[in-house]
Amino acid sequence: MDRLSQLLERFSLSAGVFYTGNICGVHDFEHDARRGHVHLVKRGPVQLIGGPEGGLSITEPSLLFMPRADAHKLIADDRHGADVVCAAIQFGAGGSNPITDSLPSLVVIPLRELPGAQPLLELLYEEAFSLYCGRQAALDRLCEILLIRLLRHCLDRGLVKGGALSGLSDPRLAKALTALHANPAKEWELTEMANLAGMSRARFAVRFREITGETPANYLATWRINLAQSLLRSGRPLKHVSVEVGYGSPSALTRAFVRKMGISPTGWLKTVETGAAVA
Repeated sequence: MDRLSQLLERFSLSAGVFYTGNICGVHDFEHDARRGHVHLVKRGPVQLIGGPEGGLSITEPSLLFMPRADAHKLIADDRHGADVVCAAIQFGAGGSNPITDSLPSLVVIPLRELPGAQPLLELLYEEAFSLYCGRQAALDRLCEILLIRLLRHCLDRGLVKGGALSGLSDPRLAKALTALHANPAKEWELTEMANLAGMSRARFAVRFREITGETPANYLATWRINLAQSLLRSGRPLKHVSVEVGYGSPSALTRAFVRKMGISPTGWLKTVETGAAVA
């Protein structure tokens, strides 16, 4: 399985298109702790106000992705407006995950820079600005494919900021990471990971930290806890999750979870379910 498919198998991508059409004036979007937001600007111009950049002018057809959706506004001309498609994007069960954690707070890509995407965009626009039956399901699936294209673009262009995607952008580190991602329960040794990358232990450890921002041991622990969170939120029992992510028993996973998150798995899951906190 390839490097990106492996992540998407663990943290599946789902899109929900919630607006298509012409916007005029100011449109507000609230903070969303569990989902990202995508704005596909077919025709502008559009002003993005708020979010990580504070303000940004979109003057050509573009794809805007906010992996962690802060409160923001889209402002279009009152007379001519702008044609947009807006969607909420979720990876896995929502909250923190290795995919969105590796991306900057705002990704803006002119559509002309997405190679081969034009047929997909034409089909998406046809669905977005029509009243075909099955339209919503088609739009959601097409938007998911578009996001996969965006993630490929980010990997190939190095538009990542550490973490899993940065590691997978490095040809040698990717060999070790894909093996680690495929088998998180394995007792991984530094020597084994370095051998997979074709590097010495020392060079691998330095390179790994330079690229991902973490030591190999910390990365593995973070990956296991992120995976445990996703599995717990999907309804998997703690005793099964502990084995799947490499801790062997609920007590061992609980100790690791508390070290990383400051709270037990069951306590964390209760706060998430009640909306008291989302991590």
